[in-house]
Amino acid sequence: MKDQIGYCGIWCGSCAVGNGTLRVLSEEYGNIVKSYGLGEWGPADVDWKEFFRCLGSGAAASACPGCQKGGGRDNCEMRTCATGKGLEECVACGEQAKCKHSGILEHMRTGATRVGIFVKTDDTDRRSLIEEWTGKLRKQWPCSVLFAPTAPPTTPNGDQH
Repeated sequence: MKDQIGYCGIWCGSCAVGNGTLRVLSEEYGNIVKSYGLGEWGPADVDWKEFFRCLGSGAAASACPGCQKGGGRDNCEMRTCATGKGLEECVACGEQAKCKHSGILEHMRTGATRVGIFVKTDDTDRRSLIEEWTGKLRKQWPCSVLFAPTAPPTTPNGDQH
């Protein structure tokens, strides 16, 4: 997933769902909040049961493998169109000016860039682009899950989870 750019141009490695950040941070936040006992003494206007349920849902979320490996939207117009034309990505299509999916493609790309996801919009080399973006992410988020070692995370007392 780290080296995958979807048919629409979205780099899966910069997506919090795709790279596992949502799952890991939800689990870690839940552990921190529980270890502090906030459910017992925290603000009374918080529904702590619902808060922990939501964090649990985030922690249980599996990382998206990306559309090139069967993830993403089941009915993705860009995937269907690109694979039907034998293309690896939309930017390789010579018919973008008259694309019937341009509205949804622009909507997806705009939403992705708004939350900090990198999007390939031209015929730049994929490998060099991912290297460039990885460098930017390392500066912006040096502790990102994307750069975490492969060993499982540990709790504050050193136990693995």
